[in-house]
Amino acid sequence: MISKLAISGYRSIRDLVLPLARLTLVTGANGTGKSNVYKALRLLADVAQGRVVASLAAEGGLTATLWAGPERISRAMRSGAAPVQGTVRKAPVALRLGFSGEDYGYAIDLGLPQPTQALFPDDPEIKCEALWTGETLGRANLFVERRGAAVRMRGSQGTWITLERRIGMFESMMTHANDPREAPELLGLREAIRDWRFYDQIRTDRDAPLRSSNIATYTPIIAADGSDLAAAIGTIRRIGDGDALDEAFDDAFPGSIIETGDAASGHELRIRQHGLLRPMRTAELSDGTLRYLFLLAALLSPRPAGLIVLNEPETSLHPDLLPALGRLIRRAARESQIIIVSHAPVLVERLCMDEDCLHLELTRELGETGIACADAAAMAPAWRWPRR
Repeated sequence: MISKLAISGYRSIRDLVLPLARLTLVTGANGTGKSNVYKALRLLADVAQGRVVASLAAEGGLTATLWAGPERISRAMRSGAAPVQGTVRKAPVALRLGFSGEDYGYAIDLGLPQPTQALFPDDPEIKCEALWTGETLGRANLFVERRGAAVRMRGSQGTWITLERRIGMFESMMTHANDPREAPELLGLREAIRDWRFYDQIRTDRDAPLRSSNIATYTPIIAADGSDLAAAIGTIRRIGDGDALDEAFDDAFPGSIIETGDAASGHELRIRQHGLLRPMRTAELSDGTLRYLFLLAALLSPRPAGLIVLNEPETSLHPDLLPALGRLIRRAARESQIIIVSHAPVLVERLCMDEDCLHLELTRELGETGIACADAAAMAPAWRWPRR
């Protein structure tokens, strides 16, 4: 389980370390940076897929995603006694992301390329990466390190061994230095991160993939766009907890039953509702009902994820459905670590009923995202970034 998430230099986040629990709820007013926390987690996941540079390019490039405020914000600036202005920069420009837990921690530092050396001057470079044991990086527990193009790891006798292969400045050591004979820890970390699942703003329009029929095939993990919804629901019925599926759907829609059956073009999902003489097909379902079915398939997966991140799952749902959604999320948190980004009061209230739920309310002051807490500095867990 991840216990810390660290973000520095990304959009509205100048420097933030968040504690995480088995179930973490992130809330805050519009514009406080909730979506930036979600996007930062997505970027970390993209590192394991070898897509972090491409993902930053899709956001407008590194310079468009960097923290735009001053490197440091003084007390005088916060009190209004001094204007907010830039000062002489002491540290290099950097976007840094990291996480850690009881077993291991990882961090990556991206920066600007040298103008005279870069083949693609608009692409960021990976300046350094680090993998360590435990929650906080130290000299004794660091065991894989990348600086520039060189990767080294700590050997069995405690001595450092430099790997023969040098990697490109846009390549992560997680995807390009993962020979299990040399650095099996990197392979394990990569696979753990690849198991993270993100669900955000699922389409429910007439032509949405969520409304399509699909082949009745083994589908333990629903696609991010919901294109295999019927197959995912059918898989839960056959090899997962079908009773939990029925109970959760009845909790949200009393008296309703989920049916799956073969259609001419594939495997079709139908809903039988009390009082209707025929079942409703996905093309006829409301946006809210369809989205709730997707959440059922994602949260009751027969192959639970190490981490599930939901961004505003309440979208398109009637307020009356939110208590049931809260119960569904709390049940899923028994099997997976879950992070929820939400601003729905009813859902927040229901999730906070779980004594294991950690509620983080974000605030924004002078353009900077922080934790709305009387002693935010004391709440932030200890963190140390690797040195370039």
